[in-house]
Amino acid sequence: MIKMKDLRKDFTVRVKASRFRRKKRTVAAVDGVSLTIDRGEMVGYIGPNGAGKSTTLKMLTGVLTPSSGEVSVCGLTPVPQRTKLALRIGVVFGQRSQLWWDLPLRESFQLLRHIYRVPAADHASRLKRCRDLLDLDEFLDTPVRQLSLGQRMRGELTAALLHGPEVLFLDEPTIGLDVVSKQAVRSFLAELGATGDVTLVLTTHDLADIERLCERLVVIDHGRVVHDGSIEALHTRYGSRRTLVADLEKPLPDGFALPGADLTAVTANGHRVTFTLDSTTAGVAVAGLVAAVPVRDLSVVEPDIEDVVARLYAER
Repeated sequence: MIKMKDLRKDFTVRVKASRFRRKKRTVAAVDGVSLTIDRGEMVGYIGPNGAGKSTTLKMLTGVLTPSSGEVSVCGLTPVPQRTKLALRIGVVFGQRSQLWWDLPLRESFQLLRHIYRVPAADHASRLKRCRDLLDLDEFLDTPVRQLSLGQRMRGELTAALLHGPEVLFLDEPTIGLDVVSKQAVRSFLAELGATGDVTLVLTTHDLADIERLCERLVVIDHGRVVHDGSIEALHTRYGSRRTLVADLEKPLPDGFALPGADLTAVTANGHRVTFTLDSTTAGVAVAGLVAAVPVRDLSVVEPDIEDVVARLYAER
């Protein structure tokens, strides 16, 4: 569905050379990105601010012309075939709106139906599905300017899907949303992705979105891809390890050790211990601990993806 080969986008900026003079400098926002995304994939595309995420999406949607390289989406070249491409993709930018500010949400959807020339039956079917999954009915007749941010974002998602796109580009779709609205958007996107009908590319700084929705993670930094693979592969690459936290009935015996695990923390009274699991599974570690000392409670804590990505950025 999406192919990029040595994709590059340069911008010319003016920088101060002296008190009265400025000189031009070329900055590579995207610097030789090569990726292939198959039909039905859900891909997280992340990176620090200024890494080139939004620039990449703008080239994929035909908003920006690449400086060099090759790109195709749905078999089309985005800029020269932008009109055809618009009928086959959906775009949601968290800080931009495709809805009419002074019209009720329902009328915005009707206008979009005519713009995309969607048959009435198809439009009604897709709208019903979005109404059910995103709970739109209570504010369908409310002008867009009166909607809360969470309500408007649910409307934006619906607007992007009413013409049946093959690819959906999402740029910060949950930015600024409260917990309930975030959960509603994530659940909707997860169900949408589970059908395999839509290829989804998601850029976000909220890594909980990535963990919830995407099996494949692409990390970009300074315009270049620095990781392309699963979240598990990222954890493995940066040595992320699960931890076992246990509340004990009595302190551990002196010199106690769990094979394949490191004792990393002990409370003052010795009744809570933390092991970092290295070359052993959680089940084996729990069994070894329970055999040595009575355990009141325990939990296995998964590594935090935010810590892993922060270490990756710092390393870069």
